[in-house]
Amino acid sequence: MTFSAASPLSGHVTVPGDKSISHRSLMLSALAVGESRVEGLLEGEDVLATAAAMRAMGADIVRDDEGVWHIYGVGVGGLLQPETALDMGNSGTSTRLLMGLLASHDLTATFVGDASLSKRPMARVTEPLARMGASFTSSPGDRLPLTMKGACPAVPLDYRLPVASAQVKSAILLAGLNTPGITRVVEPVPTRDHSERMLRGFGADLNVEVEADGARIITLVGEAELKPQNIVVPGDPSSAAFPMVAALLVPGSQVTIANVGLNATRAGLIDLLREMGGDIAVINAREVGGEPVGDLVVTASALHGVEPDPARAPAMIDEYPVAFIAAALAQGRSVFRGLEELRVKESDRIATMAAGLRAIGVMVEELEDGIIIEGSGGAPLAGGGPIATRLDHRIAMSFAVAGLVSRDGVTIDDMAPVATSFPTFVPLLQTLGAIA
Repeated sequence: MTFSAASPLSGHVTVPGDKSISHRSLMLSALAVGESRVEGLLEGEDVLATAAAMRAMGADIVRDDEGVWHIYGVGVGGLLQPETALDMGNSGTSTRLLMGLLASHDLTATFVGDASLSKRPMARVTEPLARMGASFTSSPGDRLPLTMKGACPAVPLDYRLPVASAQVKSAILLAGLNTPGITRVVEPVPTRDHSERMLRGFGADLNVEVEADGARIITLVGEAELKPQNIVVPGDPSSAAFPMVAALLVPGSQVTIANVGLNATRAGLIDLLREMGGDIAVINAREVGGEPVGDLVVTASALHGVEPDPARAPAMIDEYPVAFIAAALAQGRSVFRGLEELRVKESDRIATMAAGLRAIGVMVEELEDGIIIEGSGGAPLAGGGPIATRLDHRIAMSFAVAGLVSRDGVTIDDMAPVATSFPTFVPLLQTLGAIA
């Protein structure tokens, strides 16, 4: 698909529900006893893979005609042996969190995924879970297909995260739910805290202490009894990133993105774009289901280059690809470091973005842990393609945004992966007037 230069964008839109919260709402609801209701669930392929996995292990999950999901849980420790392999599609979050969930259950499960997911290493999760008693048989390189056998009772773990990872933290905490005693996770750098918020909301005995150096110590008391909840999922800030950057870059634009989750552990991109000169206002700020939410009013702005603190990375790790597009249109040079995590996402996002940016006329230098981008000062990008997205949904959407501010348009080799997280992406751009 080719995305071409757009006239000013305008309108009032919503983005799909937060993917991180959607995954966790299904998993925790399946471990509660009774009926939980979830509104605003992201109905992308990744989250549907989680729903299918929980059904395969005994939870009754149905969607009504109004789009509300009803989950009838089996209780902590009540998951059943799945009869077939659990197909995770493209979802690394589903895979790693479910490994944690199953690590303290007496069952065996095999995880399979698509070509992209099967390239992603799982050792960062399997290593701590093995300490809790789970065992794993994986493909070479600790990759899928992978078979695991849980331990019941599992052994409580006291674990300091070697790298900032909300997925590893969450996997250990989920394992701790059915583990007698106290499970303790120390994260030197704070990561998204949806798991902690939701676990407390479901009734788990969880405590968070913040050390003087900013490290967070999270303790969870197993064996937990979770109570069913009514959950309203806010709009995903990682999805909102794409119309937000598009509105900043296309001259004359003003766009309102409603009901966006504004959790401080996820708001790094908004802070970065404001530092670059972006006009982003938050209106109607409120709290929904324990999560801060607001509406974003984004007005086209002249941006300038930045060199953000590498410590910011965990708060916007999924948004860096589209941030690189913003930097490509900024005045001056931008230097992004501390992004080693991007090399083990759906693709090697540093290498894939660098190659794509060069293909559309941007001067870039790839670093081992980041990238240097010379901005155009607001001048349209040359365009070109087709861009090799490597089956990565965020790469595809980032270069679609680049096409809206290009001279000759940008062609994307495959938009199909966008369905994993943002199935309404192209219709949303049409609503804003970006696509005729």
